[in-house]
Amino acid sequence: MPLSAEQLQKAWKDYKVFKDPDARAEIINHFSYLVKITAGRLVTSLPGGLDREDLVGAGVIGLIKSVDQFDPTRDVKFETYAIALIRGAILEMLRDEDWVPRSIREKLKALDRTMMSLETQLGRPATDHEIAETMEVSKEEVSELMVRMGRTNIYSLDDILGTSDGEEHVSFLELLADDDSNTSGEVEGKEIRRILTSGVDHLPERERLVIALYYFEGLTFKEIGRVLSVSESRVYQLHTQAMNRLRNFMRQEGGIQIR
Repeated sequence: MPLSAEQLQKAWKDYKVFKDPDARAEIINHFSYLVKITAGRLVTSLPGGLDREDLVGAGVIGLIKSVDQFDPTRDVKFETYAIALIRGAILEMLRDEDWVPRSIREKLKALDRTMMSLETQLGRPATDHEIAETMEVSKEEVSELMVRMGRTNIYSLDDILGTSDGEEHVSFLELLADDDSNTSGEVEGKEIRRILTSGVDHLPERERLVIALYYFEGLTFKEIGRVLSVSESRVYQLHTQAMNRLRNFMRQEGGIQIR
């Protein structure tokens, strides 16, 4: 049974102040619903060899980490912080499984390069028709690739950021949610957070809205499409364009490489 607001507040105090393991378990159980919600929104079609329980198991690890690291005295909503770490844990598990076929990866890379090249030439985001003409494929295939890119090749704010020696990694959303986060390498977490936040602020309005609705409001790309009155594939395109801009911005501003 979910805890009341008073019970939850007491559980946080008992765990964080008195290190009560029972209080820790109560908090984890209370917020366990976040794992299934996040797993369901993140991946709608599962690769072979994985089932929903695999995603949930990875998400639980993220939830436990969020409970252990969260500071309830700071002005950060726990649900936002927890979803960031749950999402990151699931994506890391999927990356480790390497479940996207090589042929699809090559098409997604070609799509990424084409979108960036056309935007540079045109001075604006390319339409699906322009992308299809350049790649010499149908508009339907472009739309399918957009959706595939969003679902299976999410280099995003959840991407794992490596230090220069590749030994330490930190989640982008963990940095946004926790400004005490840092890496043990050359780049301090607070500086990465500052540059990333600045990059988000520099995004065009619609791309910034997609980022806000997807990462912080928890909407799916289909739901965002309804809000913006555009197709789901268009939302994927806006998301991809936003990630390209952020990747380039962070590289230029801080010499930070995003995989």
